[in-house]
Amino acid sequence: MAVHLALVRLASILAALSPLAALAQTALPTIQVGAHRAAPAARSHVSAPGRPVHASPQAPRVSPVVAAVGEPGPKPPPLTASSEKFFTGKEVNALPFARPGDALEIVPGLVVTQHSGEGKANQYFLRGFNLDHGTDLALYLDGMPLNLRTHGHAQGYADSNFLIPELLSYVLAHKGPYDAQDGDFSSAGSIYMQYKDTIDKGFFQVTGGSFGYARALAVAPYRDFAGGSAYGAAEAQYYNGPWERGDNMRRINSVLRWSRGTQEDGASVTFMGYANKWYSTDQIPLRAVNSGLLSLWGTMDPSDGGATSRFSLSSRWSQTEGNHATRVEGYVVRSTLDLYSNYTYFLAHQNLGDQIRQFDYRTIVGVNAQHAIKWADVNGAPVETRIGFQGRYDDIRLGLQESVRRQLYDTLSNNAVGEGSIGLWTDTAVRWTPWLKTVAGARFDYYNAAVSSRQTLLDAPKLVTSAGLPAFLLAGPFNQGVKNAALFSPKVSIIVGPFYKTEFYANYGEGFHSTDARGAVLRFSTSELADNDGFVQAASIPLLVKSRGAEIGARAKFIEGLDSSISLFWLNLESENQFVGDSGTTIFGRPSRRYGLEFANKYAPNSWIRFDGDVALVQARYRGVDVAQTLAWLDLITPDAAPYGTFLGNAPGNYLPNAIAVTAMGGLELGEATGWFGALKYRYFGARALTEDGYFNSPATGTLNARLGYRWSDGWRLQVDAFNIFNSRSDQITFAYGSLLPSDPLYAQCVAGVAPAQVCGVGVMDRHLKPLEPAAVRVTFAGPLNFDASLVGAFDRAALFSPLPN
Repeated sequence: MAVHLALVRLASILAALSPLAALAQTALPTIQVGAHRAAPAARSHVSAPGRPVHASPQAPRVSPVVAAVGEPGPKPPPLTASSEKFFTGKEVNALPFARPGDALEIVPGLVVTQHSGEGKANQYFLRGFNLDHGTDLALYLDGMPLNLRTHGHAQGYADSNFLIPELLSYVLAHKGPYDAQDGDFSSAGSIYMQYKDTIDKGFFQVTGGSFGYARALAVAPYRDFAGGSAYGAAEAQYYNGPWERGDNMRRINSVLRWSRGTQEDGASVTFMGYANKWYSTDQIPLRAVNSGLLSLWGTMDPSDGGATSRFSLSSRWSQTEGNHATRVEGYVVRSTLDLYSNYTYFLAHQNLGDQIRQFDYRTIVGVNAQHAIKWADVNGAPVETRIGFQGRYDDIRLGLQESVRRQLYDTLSNNAVGEGSIGLWTDTAVRWTPWLKTVAGARFDYYNAAVSSRQTLLDAPKLVTSAGLPAFLLAGPFNQGVKNAALFSPKVSIIVGPFYKTEFYANYGEGFHSTDARGAVLRFSTSELADNDGFVQAASIPLLVKSRGAEIGARAKFIEGLDSSISLFWLNLESENQFVGDSGTTIFGRPSRRYGLEFANKYAPNSWIRFDGDVALVQARYRGVDVAQTLAWLDLITPDAAPYGTFLGNAPGNYLPNAIAVTAMGGLELGEATGWFGALKYRYFGARALTEDGYFNSPATGTLNARLGYRWSDGWRLQVDAFNIFNSRSDQITFAYGSLLPSDPLYAQCVAGVAPAQVCGVGVMDRHLKPLEPAAVRVTFAGPLNFDASLVGAFDRAALFSPLPN
């Protein structure tokens, strides 16, 4: 009866929203505006209409969050941009999400998706960036950077699959390069995640659901442990997915944390351990689905997949004394990745196929330190200065090899890389008047990378010369060396107000992203011979690439319970360059420009209902002329090549592929701390160009997730989550490029040497997609866990029939 009642309540909510199903593929839906309840601010920026107030005195700020002593929950820091957002761990976990990385979609405008198996880093989209796996979005957990530079698969590779969302204390999101503490990969934004220092009560939860999903999590606190408190968390997960070749994903995860004191005055030591194995159904060509060669859930290579691990030991020491505050964080990380992928099928090798293996084994050591001084008023103006140091060294072994069903037969690159960096930064905040505050700062970054080759003659690629003779392409020993670079990045923010509970912001900053060190020392192609059977020269790229951005906006709270912000932003990149790990070559892209508008809202009219909604509109374009693409396109429109049609989608243009122009998210949360609760989350991202000329475009994608459950006062919880409840068949992710299948007429012509070489080098241009997973349901049962008394208490089943809040 209880389950029947729950389903009836869920059905009534979904029935009211059924018109959204038709909109998922065609148009941006109407979104209810509002939000979760934010944690109370540590100091107010807004007051009664027309009455600006000074902040109450507090210690200098050295961490991203001010946690006021004696008040529950983390507190947001003083915000310096209208787009800056703060969320408690409770808010992050209030809306349903299918995988750990999806929890970050609480950040307005951020889209998190997946084009491969469940152990590979997510694909991120923000502010008109196709961020790949993290190239211009910096992610941090407990002060540790998650982005991996000079990575075997993608520059800035940021795997968040080891995240345990239930342990999050808060998430702080910066947009743009305006904050002095934000360094590498932060041009689009930076997301700081912090785990809880203490757990009040132990708990366990088990989840089971569609497509073989199973997850178990246990968290146990240890009080009065070694002069502080500690807790341990252990997680195990399995998932097969709807794919014909099941993911067979097996994940184990753990966290051990000891801490004492507070974030501002205390210390902590944390160990994290994570391992994951999976098979992957990567994106598939649309023509194979339309012809019946593949089902929507099929794969071109059932041996694709991978294995990854991550182990870290991190620590923090912080002290606040009078007007001085210091914080020091240190970390050691060991990570591994073995990844087998096949994106072009039989384009490069008609007989063997195009599967590649990418591997990355690294050890990272790093330290972050900062000191804040709150000066006595200077000419009546309160002044606070922060000084910081960031140091990091990566010891890396990585490479790219070609394989057939995971059997290796040659090596395009095999390198050892040592890459170190130091960053010095400072900023000073001055409140000139009760309604005017400025923050001015700058950072200096220095990078040094040493690349050495481990490629041998025997494992070098086997090619054929113009005379038909075998040749070994031993380019590795020539693609090594040392590269260094330095950048200076100024930052400034102006905050005006509050007036009538409204503040105005203006921001400017310069940032950067590092590039793959292999691309910075590259001299010769790793995959082809020249017409004279010699090396093909390749252009190296800068180690650091600058970005410049600006933003104006406002944040208002003049309606009780409503927190709204609007931001207009502009961002220039000097180059969209990248090292393409899938082919071992370098693309030095053109400069680009993005500008757009973001509108975000949180609304909590009372204690048991909360809304949130945001929309982002962005235009992203290349600047200048793509000479290389123009020359390649001219080769494809010659009389012998034009009839094959490979020029379609390859014309020069200014569209940035996969730059999403419209994103939106709407959320609804119902319920109190005990009793019935529910939630809805609608996510939309619009159609976008997939090629520079705009010939290929993606469909729009909209999905609706729902949650319904019951919480008992003694800690027990029963919860049902439903994903993609209208069973949308749109794309989870989409690309457009050339590939070749044995069923393609072009395949036989390339094998016979009939088709022009430039056409066979491109293949058949097509959309390559990974579909949204079909409708799925997961059921979670959770309860208290205490090693002193094992499972504690028993839930009251009669309470299920209690009425919903009025």
